[in-house]
Amino acid sequence: MLESIHGSKPHQVLQIDNFNVLGLDKEDADFYINYPEEKRNRVIHKVDIRLVPMLAVLYLISHIDRANIGNAKIEGLVEDLGLNGVQWNVVLSVFFVPYVLLEVPSNMLLKKFKRPSIYLGILITAWGIIMTMMGVVKNFAGILITRILLGVFEAGFFPGAVYLCSYWYMPKDLATRISYFYCASALSGAFSGLLAAAIAKMDGIGGYEGWRWIFLLEGIVTVLLGIACFFLLIDSPSLSTRWLDPDEIRFLELQRFVKDGGRFQEEKSSFRWEDLKMVLCNWRLYMQAYILLCISACSYGTKFTLPTITKGMGFNNTNAQLMTVPPYVAGAISSIVFARLSDHFYWRLPFVAIPLSFIFIGYAVVISFHGDLGGNIGPAFFAIILTCMGIYPIQPAGSSWAANNLAPSSRRAIGVAFNICVGNIGGVIGSYMYLDSEKPKYYTGFGLSCAFGATGFIVAFLLELSYKWGNKRKARLSEDQIRAKYTNEQLLDMGDKSPLFRYVL
Repeated sequence: MLESIHGSKPHQVLQIDNFNVLGLDKEDADFYINYPEEKRNRVIHKVDIRLVPMLAVLYLISHIDRANIGNAKIEGLVEDLGLNGVQWNVVLSVFFVPYVLLEVPSNMLLKKFKRPSIYLGILITAWGIIMTMMGVVKNFAGILITRILLGVFEAGFFPGAVYLCSYWYMPKDLATRISYFYCASALSGAFSGLLAAAIAKMDGIGGYEGWRWIFLLEGIVTVLLGIACFFLLIDSPSLSTRWLDPDEIRFLELQRFVKDGGRFQEEKSSFRWEDLKMVLCNWRLYMQAYILLCISACSYGTKFTLPTITKGMGFNNTNAQLMTVPPYVAGAISSIVFARLSDHFYWRLPFVAIPLSFIFIGYAVVISFHGDLGGNIGPAFFAIILTCMGIYPIQPAGSSWAANNLAPSSRRAIGVAFNICVGNIGGVIGSYMYLDSEKPKYYTGFGLSCAFGATGFIVAFLLELSYKWGNKRKARLSEDQIRAKYTNEQLLDMGDKSPLFRYVL
């Protein structure tokens, strides 16, 4: 596990778990290497049970809160607020303007908090209040403003959650953990349909329409979860003395040290413009982000429109809500299965490319029916399920792929947020893909989704080749040549650009 490349040098480079680590003293290296496998598994299990379920529940509620407007639509929201077709698309898309713009600043701000649970708890409580207010809006202006504010406060949660996971886990474990709470995105569609079908039965209670109760009740639940976040969400190993032993804290801190390649002197709460510059100039990150953009467009287009699509198959309102459940459940299962395989083989490409192929195959089948979904319920419904099985595994694999190839953690926090930020531009596209004037054929929506799946498939292969090329180029230099060219400080400051850093495929 450990190989000293030049043991006689005072600042030797050690190879630990396939990471080149600079500046790790012998005592710490011996402790980390000899830490028993049984204890490693136990401490990771401790982290799992405290971090993953909490993030999964929070991510579930975040997606329910942003997508339940699609369920509210078929319960009468559009008619009661007097929205026309274009206004409906505007209401969907405005959420993503602050959502996209604020993701990177939010993760920069998150770094300033010693306890991430405080920052994330504030965000969640705030958007819960906004969600509740959506239940009492009276017109287009009211729903527009609340959707904008919802985007403001939801912006920081997902990039913050991915960053928090990358802080606690090694790269080989990251995709599976992200998938556990990201599969909640798929389940949110299922829960949203079930909840909407049940809550809409409250139509008329208290003088409120059924769609208003969807926002009111789900908003109150979000506020309660936001308050719980202050007490239940874990922060960092050093702040976890209540449930971690001193040796476990030391192991987890050294684990972070190892995956970052050494002690980075800029690891402080202060923001460095150099980190932002390095992220913005990382051309591979744009390829990562494009794949997420493809998925985001398909995902949000599906979330906002699936109840309408199932209704177009001939189901009534309640059954149309319930028929949205199976595709999302299949997507959740697919998300976990693909992520576990990805971590098992420690290889991202196949588990990004195969789901992308599901997307363009599924939408190609749906578009071939030319809107006659009611006459082809079986194959059309299967194709929709196939697309969901393709959409939901890609975000965990793509996010972990990007996070694993960024260092140090200050740069990783910005890079992860930037990657998700650019990817979420797809949410704006998804808001306009399915036009009411085209239903039930939806040539624009189904056609663009098919194209996104195909182009994302190609980009994934190009990205893999670029990482292989980068590792091969870095391997040309020996350690002596590297040390003759760079100081230790320069090597540490270069982060993932360092010739000692190896990209994760």
